[in-house]
This record gives sequence, C-alpha cells and structure tokens, in this order.
Amino acid sequence: MKKVGLISLGCPKNQVDSEIMLGHLTKAGFTLTNKENEAEIAIVNTCGFINDAKEESIERIIEAGRLKENGSCKALIVAGCLSERYKEELTKELPEVDAFIGISEMEKIADVCNALIELHNAGAQRTVPLQEPVSRILINPQHYAYVKISDGCNNRCSYCTIPSIRGSYKSREIETIINEVEQLASKGVKEINIVAQDTTDYGLDIYKKRKLSALLKGLVKIKNLFWIRLLYTYPEHFDDELINIIASEEKICNYIDIPIQHIDDEILRKMKRNSSEKQIRGLIERLRRRIPDIVLRTSLIAGFPGETEAQHKRLYDFVKETGFHRLGVFAYSREEGTPASRYKNQITQKIKDRRRNEIMRLQSGISLSKNRELTGKTLNVMINGLSSESELLIDGRYYGQAPEVDGVVYINDGMGLDKIRAGDFVNVKITEAHQYDLVGKVI
Repeated sequence: MKKVGLISLGCPKNQVDSEIMLGHLTKAGFTLTNKENEAEIAIVNTCGFINDAKEESIERIIEAGRLKENGSCKALIVAGCLSERYKEELTKELPEVDAFIGISEMEKIADVCNALIELHNAGAQRTVPLQEPVSRILINPQHYAYVKISDGCNNRCSYCTIPSIRGSYKSREIETIINEVEQLASKGVKEINIVAQDTTDYGLDIYKKRKLSALLKGLVKIKNLFWIRLLYTYPEHFDDELINIIASEEKICNYIDIPIQHIDDEILRKMKRNSSEKQIRGLIERLRRRIPDIVLRTSLIAGFPGETEAQHKRLYDFVKETGFHRLGVFAYSREEGTPASRYKNQITQKIKDRRRNEIMRLQSGISLSKNRELTGKTLNVMINGLSSESELLIDGRYYGQAPEVDGVVYINDGMGLDKIRAGDFVNVKITEAHQYDLVGKVI
C-alpha cells in the first residue's frame, strides 16, 4: 500500500504545505496519484478559515471516506487548518479518519503513512490520532509556483482565526527562501508568487526589522526567473523602500495585493486593523504616482458587526472612486473564538449578502472598464497552455493577472500558435475585453 492521493483545499499558503507533504512522500518512496479511485491512502489538506471553507473540507473528507467503503482506499488522513483547530471534535465526529495531523506535524506525513500501512497489514484497528521544506512536488503547472516566506501572524485582527491556528509570525531566513527559489527556477519555474499571512511584516521576528525589500533584492538576481509577484501585503507595513524596489526592478510585477478589508475608521478600529482611511488613501496615491501602470487588488469584508448602512455606503463610494483593477468581497463570517464573534449588533446573513453583492456588481463594471483600456495594446503574456474553455484556445496571463484568482488572456489567433508551450512569453495584441478576461492574438 504505497499509492497516495492528496486533495488540497484552501489558499495558496495551504497549497505550499500540500506540495511539501508530496515532496516528503516522494522522497520516502510513495507513488503519487491524482486519481482518487486509485489511492490506497487518501490525504485531505483542509482549510478552516471561514464557515464556507470548513464546510467544503468536511464534505471532501466524507467523500474520501466513501472510498474506504468500496475498498479502493485503505487509510484516510486529514491534515491542515481544520485538523489543527478541531482535532478533538473531528475525532469523535469522523470515525472513518485514521489519523489527524496538525500544521506543525506535516513533515511527519511519510512516517504517519508508513505507520498506517503497518497497522493495516497487521489487521489492527484504527489508532488514536497521531500527534524547513527541502523538497516540493508542485501541484500547479511547472511554470509558476507559490513561495511561503513565513507562517503565522501577529496582527490579531478581531475576525480572524489564523493566529490561533498557526501561531505567531515566524519568518524563514532569507538564504533558505533564495535557495528554494533557485531550485524552483532550475526546474523551469518562471514566476514565483510570494505568500504569507502578511508578506510586508516579513523578517521582523528574526532580523528585528522588516526585510521584504532585502529579500526581493536577493530574489531578482536569480537567473531564469522572470516574474516575482507580491500577495497579501498589509497597508500599514508598506514603506517607500518597498515601493522603490517594485518600481525599479523589472522582474517584480507591477501588481500589488493589498487586503484593506474596509475604509471606515470606526470599522477598521473594531476589526483591530492598524490602518486608517488616511493611510490607505495615501498609500494608493503613492503607489500610483511612483508606478503609473500598477495593478491593484484588494479584499473587503461586508457586513462586519455593527456596520451601518452609512458605513457600507462609504465603502461602496470608496470602491467606486478608487477603481481597483481586482477586488474580492467576503460576507463577514462569525468565527467562534474570535473577539468579533462576541460583538453586539451582528448583522443578518441576508443583509451581509446584499451588501457584498452590491459592491461586487459595482466592481464588475470597474473591471470591465479597466480591461477595455487595454484593447489595442500589446501585452507580454506568459502562456498557461490549452484553455479549459476550448481546445481551440490557448490562454495565458499578463503581469496584471495573478494565477487562479484573476482572469486570463485568451489567444485565438496569430503566428506560431502550434509551437507555443506553457511558460513561454509571447507578445499579444488585445482585441477584446470582457469583465475579467481579455482576448488577443499573437504578433
């Protein structure tokens, strides 16, 4: 029993954990399969951040448990955030699971699998739950990857469970990150997406000062690496040195993901965010002045406890005025154990959904307008490969499109389409603009 299948749920940070586990399993001699009905050991790497994510994780665990009933799967392991947060409860509720491993135990995944193999071969009953990456097996196509520069978080936002799940902020050393990226680049990775709970807080715990700029200065020197993209940058930790290096280094994409969550100062205070409306507006103005072609993404929370219609309207007007290229809105999720879950004036799901939908309808028009500005322009596009929409299309991304969360550039015409491969860069003239996607031809 050495064939393992892994289901990875949640955010890119979770995906990195999954890739690390796959690396450990491969090194230990396990065979990997992406066909669930072939897996002798099934692993579900879960997300436990908000209610929707928890529900999806439970559903996938139950689905994987059914594989044991028909005999194809001999053991089921649950890993990740949900396992870390609810291990005792899940042990009682999900008897089909053979082992639960938490965030800090993922490097032991091969040992856990081998222990379950021995138990199965011995005919034993299910046992009690078993209590810096050097290798990874990429889940993504081989031309891009996520690189996690830290784990945990020190921000303690009132709505967030991450610190209770993953602990305080723990940076990796610059040298280990650079070594990992060099290995990825040597294997054909052209783009790295830097992730953490807060990338701009990087280094403070081990270097006594924030070191994201220093890390970037090392990463841009790596050969055969073309794009470096910053995700999850908090506005309160963004300084001029970081802006300057983004503006001056060609390899760093002029794309910044800044999760601001709200613009009203009272709501920001209740969220225990350390930013303010003045600071957020000032940062956006500085970024656009220093980097005129910057593409900005943000995320917002609609219906936070106590949010009035006037405060919602203020957020709506800010989105309309600012014109983010990319924007996501989450209806507030009341997570047990967080300070915000105990706040008075909780808002009904109907109102939260309505407020979310109002902002998303507004943003859809803004996104379309931003894309129309690109019509007729020529963009340097990194090819993903054949489109999942049609075998007649190839798709890729320009620097303003992050993988998996933003749209794509569909290519339907041009010379040499039969010779284009995933990871290639080609010049594409944009001929059509849609809400989230672009269409163009190779020139």
